[in-house]
Amino acid sequence: MGRFGRTVVRFVLGTVLVGVLVVVGVAVHTQIVAGQDERGRTDAILVLGAAQYNGDPSPVFQARLDHAKTLYDEGVAPAVVTVGGGQAGDATTEGAAGREYLADLGIDPAALVAVGTGGDTLLSLRAAAPVLAERGWDSVTLVTDPYHAARAERMAQDLGWDVSVSSVSQGPSVQDGVQVRYLVRETLGSLYYLLTGASSGAGTPVL
Repeated sequence: MGRFGRTVVRFVLGTVLVGVLVVVGVAVHTQIVAGQDERGRTDAILVLGAAQYNGDPSPVFQARLDHAKTLYDEGVAPAVVTVGGGQAGDATTEGAAGREYLADLGIDPAALVAVGTGGDTLLSLRAAAPVLAERGWDSVTLVTDPYHAARAERMAQDLGWDVSVSSVSQGPSVQDGVQVRYLVRETLGSLYYLLTGASSGAGTPVL
């Protein structure tokens, strides 16, 4: 093999090594953020949506909402924002279903804000941005599943918010057998977002 061939091989191997290091770095960061439970004071608790069935939150969504109720009761923030749109034929949206669920748990409806727009994390956060801005809120505590937290945090930070993360510790997303698949999906989703600034749309269920 000539000098040019060796140079090409080194370049290819170097590129592969850099790629592997980037993937590992994103996976490690996702794992680290998954363990965060930050409960400092913010302007609002923002609950990322998940499936709902005619107004009844799915077990995944319910775990997030129950966690948000705990944070609200602890005084983490004076308001809770629920986000998420609906599928074709749905009677309501994730945002609205979340608001009604929290109201039924005893949170003052005046402290609840629903943003019923957005078919994925990025679109939901972007839809929430003007709603928060008109209220003068620029710090949020994100509530979601542990392995979803890092990607959601990056998206929220890119919208200019001061972001804290408090992931759920109960529910389907923390059960055995789910973590590896969830970590892989969110690592790939984070890489796609970092490269393109867009949502991958690869919402393969892991729960």
